[in-house]
Amino acid sequence: MSRNDVPPAYGQVDDEALRELVEACGPGAVSSSEKDRKVYGRDKITEERYAGLADVVVFPSSTEEVVKIADIARRRRLPMTPRGGGSGLSGGAVPVYGGIVVAFERMNRILEIDEANLVAVVEPGVVTRELDAALEPHGLFFAGYPMSEEICQIGGNVAENAGGGRAVKYGVTGDYVLGLHVVTAGGDVLRFGGRRIKDVTGYDLISLFVGSEGTLGLITQITLRVLPRPTARAALLGFARTESSLGELVPLLLGKLPTRPSAIEMADATCLRLLRKASSQWGWVPEDASMLLVEFDGSDAGEVAAARDAAAELMEKNGVVEIRGSADRKEFDELWRIRKQIPWALMKMSPHQTMEDITVPVSQVWPLIRATRKMTEASGIEIANFGHLGDGNIHCTPIKPGDMPVDEWHDRLEELLPELYRVAAGLGGTISGEHGIGHKRRGYMPLVFSAAELEAFRAIKRALDPDGLMNPGKIV
Repeated sequence: MSRNDVPPAYGQVDDEALRELVEACGPGAVSSSEKDRKVYGRDKITEERYAGLADVVVFPSSTEEVVKIADIARRRRLPMTPRGGGSGLSGGAVPVYGGIVVAFERMNRILEIDEANLVAVVEPGVVTRELDAALEPHGLFFAGYPMSEEICQIGGNVAENAGGGRAVKYGVTGDYVLGLHVVTAGGDVLRFGGRRIKDVTGYDLISLFVGSEGTLGLITQITLRVLPRPTARAALLGFARTESSLGELVPLLLGKLPTRPSAIEMADATCLRLLRKASSQWGWVPEDASMLLVEFDGSDAGEVAAARDAAAELMEKNGVVEIRGSADRKEFDELWRIRKQIPWALMKMSPHQTMEDITVPVSQVWPLIRATRKMTEASGIEIANFGHLGDGNIHCTPIKPGDMPVDEWHDRLEELLPELYRVAAGLGGTISGEHGIGHKRRGYMPLVFSAAELEAFRAIKRALDPDGLMNPGKIV
């Protein structure tokens, strides 16, 4: 977005503002270079139209420095956009109205691993996988992580209330947040929660800030609940020629086994065809079937193996063929690699696509996918479907046909996406389960919320951020 699009209510970062930011955080912590502004002006959405450009990128190293940044921004009416690992897919960390990107990568300390209380206290810039590596020697793990754990940061996970492949058993990030330190637009530091399991003292403001995408405040410290680390894992991979068989199978996997699966993932025939096309290494994967990946974990290897075998039997009885099981960690990782490669394969086939984040009741996944097939037939735009079958979170991904001009693609999406979102709402679902709203989906919120509900969101935003400086242009 160009500076001409900046509402007159916002100021601009001039030389004096730069001087103040350098004084607050140090010369090496402030960059107004075009390269950094571009890098920190986009997330993992490939479409250029979703990128933005801040006036400056600031890298604080403490809560005190974040307070100083907020004070400068308040006095000069500068918007602030918090930034984690940049792995988002909604434009949530993209500066829409210029101003300051507050990048948290220097606030990357694991402050404490408290085994007695089963918590970890971290700064927002801690990379999720690095937290996992630090917890492993203690026999612990953070269960609420998303599938981009190699690059995503804990602060971003909290801001988006990120989920992942194992949410079917373990839930999402917000289920593990026990405490937060938040810097408000006015420069105050709010401290919510702590290391206690129970707390009904006042309003649940932790839940309010989790998933708020930085629109209410800047998170500078997080207390996370952690769990004993599973010592045994097993996975099954199979293929179904008819999707209806998977629709009948999932309730059995969720309700008829002694051990609940930790993950139930799927990818449809469109995904598998494009996976094969992207690389010859996947030539053995059938392209006229849907993929099903089921995982179990626990502390008892025998129980995990028994659950795997019982699941394999259910899969066979429900039309799943070519079932492969994992006997060791190498085979386990290889089965998961197929699922993790799918979004990259789709990206390789076309950078012009939109990975949507539809969530419906589990029983409505196949009606959703059938609806996308009808949309493809009517529009000529192929929609690949993959994601977290066990919790109903499917990444319906329209892909631009190779011969379609980009301008036409954008116009067609303006028709296709509202239709997809209305279908999701009609099935009891909504437009995002883990990727967030950001500025990509902001305009579609009226499809799933009433005017009164949206006004409630705006009232909360006005109360905590009256000048609209915290990540403006997102959610509402």
